[in-house]
Amino acid sequence: MIQTGQGVIANQMAAGTLYNTYTTAKSVINPQALVSLPPNYLYPGKMLRIRVQGGISNIVTAQPTFTFQAMMGSIIVHTSGAITTTTTAHTVIPFDYEVILRVDSVGATTAAKFLSQGILKGIMFVISGAVGDPTSGVGVIMCPNTAPAVGTGFDSTVSNILDFWVGISASDAGNGIQIYHYTVEDLN
Repeated sequence: MIQTGQGVIANQMAAGTLYNTYTTAKSVINPQALVSLPPNYLYPGKMLRIRVQGGISNIVTAQPTFTFQAMMGSIIVHTSGAITTTTTAHTVIPFDYEVILRVDSVGATTAAKFLSQGILKGIMFVISGAVGDPTSGVGVIMCPNTAPAVGTGFDSTVSNILDFWVGISASDAGNGIQIYHYTVEDLN
């Protein structure tokens, strides 16, 4: 249920499905965790925080990439860009991802836009290169790792469903993602 002001407006109540053997980005959260933002809910300066914790599986032979996306319906409003995994194989080991979305503009058709930045943590992620897992600590990657820019425009004058999608570069039973915890917070 949506609330006004600060607080959690969406959360996943149980661990999600382990998704593998796909490439095109799709929703990876439980349907119950989708949040419908009412018309005109957003205003310039409004901030939302998405927090995701889950498990990543990856094979060693292809060094797949994972692309994390915050979506308004079918519109990508934040993307991590393609994040490369290490050359070490993993089976659902933990990752942590946090995204801050700040409303940059509002309006009809494609006028509404977010400026966003994310932080991704996990032992299995590298910025580039064919390297194994670090021997201590975890990798921390800013997402995207480019100068922040406003995302694709959407219509904020209508109801929008906020969702979380992930794409994987190589379809394999050993490449997968499972979401354990997912929340969306209204920060102001």
